[in-house]
Amino acid sequence: MKHADIQPLASLVEGPVLLPGDDGYDDERSGANLAVRHEPDLIVGAARAEDVQAAVRFAAERGLPVAVQGTGHGFAAAARGGLLVTTRRMTGVEVDPERRRVTVGAGVRFEQVIPAAAAHGLAPLNGSAPHVGVVSYVLGGGVGLLVRTHGYAADRVRSLDLVTADGELRTVTPAGEPDLYWAVVGGRDNFGIVTRLEMDLVEVARVYGGGFFYDAEAAPGLLGAYVRWADSTPREMNSSVALIPMPDDPEVPEPMRGRHVYHVRIAYTGDPEEGARLVAPLREAGPVLMEMLRDMPYTESGSIHDEPPVPVPFQRETALLREVGDDVVSTLLEHAGPQAPVPCVIELRHLGGALAEAPRHPNSVVHTDAPYLLSVVTLLFGITADDTRPVYDKLFEALAPVTTGASLNFLGHGANAGAERVRAAYDPADLRRLSELKAVHDPRNLFRHNYNIVPADGGPAAAK
Repeated sequence: MKHADIQPLASLVEGPVLLPGDDGYDDERSGANLAVRHEPDLIVGAARAEDVQAAVRFAAERGLPVAVQGTGHGFAAAARGGLLVTTRRMTGVEVDPERRRVTVGAGVRFEQVIPAAAAHGLAPLNGSAPHVGVVSYVLGGGVGLLVRTHGYAADRVRSLDLVTADGELRTVTPAGEPDLYWAVVGGRDNFGIVTRLEMDLVEVARVYGGGFFYDAEAAPGLLGAYVRWADSTPREMNSSVALIPMPDDPEVPEPMRGRHVYHVRIAYTGDPEEGARLVAPLREAGPVLMEMLRDMPYTESGSIHDEPPVPVPFQRETALLREVGDDVVSTLLEHAGPQAPVPCVIELRHLGGALAEAPRHPNSVVHTDAPYLLSVVTLLFGITADDTRPVYDKLFEALAPVTTGASLNFLGHGANAGAERVRAAYDPADLRRLSELKAVHDPRNLFRHNYNIVPADGGPAAAK
């Protein structure tokens, strides 16, 4: 493709239109995971909904597959060829305090929404990292910081504007287009590109939050103790635990430097005194290296997990677990603990609570009964994804008897974006319905560089 070929499109678009080799092409295609990048024939940096429409029409006329990227945290299948639409320039945020709602553009991050909502004593159901984009996170389910108290973020979607495969801009609501709403809220970018999303906020102004750090060697039973503790807590208590190999780096606090460290994270929405009482047993689970717990405004809740906002190369695999007993704990530590041949971060997020409640408006997000979400992550510094493969394969094979599916928010990329992993994110009946709706709204599978749902009556496969 040459610049003369894209001039008609560039004349319609406010944002940049880029070909490989153009200044800005590499930055535009990069996301949060440096281990993988899109390699499109063409990029459209959309600044408005009309830009997205023009890009989709251009691609459809030429039979080009379409990918979309906001912040790049929800990376799935890398686009090899085709057209990539980036939405990071679409950053409008409007809070309606009377109706307790927020409307966001397609490129908005939660770090923009949180302070805007906090001015009215409200909060979005964001994840643990506020620099993640809103749209992809919410439409993938939204396993948030307050998931036990308030459920999936997806359950709060009120309406969205969607550019479908024909290039039309449609406003989708539960009442106006219930089937398409059901499909998009859970099916993400399989049915079009969202340019605007409206969702409910919750009345949360502060949390009792922070965490405990333990030396894993000095607290060998910490993982099991955490699970037993978490299983006894009320829905106002949101928590997770991670086993982290800390680097021997001067920027790491001295008590944790060069050690495997357990980090228990807390976000309690109730009274801070009651929160302090509830977490007291954790102090007896092992010697505490550091304790960082306090009553904090919700605007500071990103400090609880304190996830770095800088892009890094990493490999991640996840599973939803139907139970976490002593045998599961032993399996995790055996395959991915301190003695693993590659360094692994093991994280367990406690679910349940409000997830048991049916959403006000049905959507295609499932697996609401799993009590824990497991993530295993390896930073690829001097390590390749192939190096992690034997470790991850053995771990997840051993965990298969207690695995009950996967979360779309955490599937990962490459092989983890393939058909088998996509099936794990849905109920079989729901996946059939999604496939049938895909055949209605995108029969040529234009939107296939993603966690792809193939049209029921055929169409190009995701890898093509």
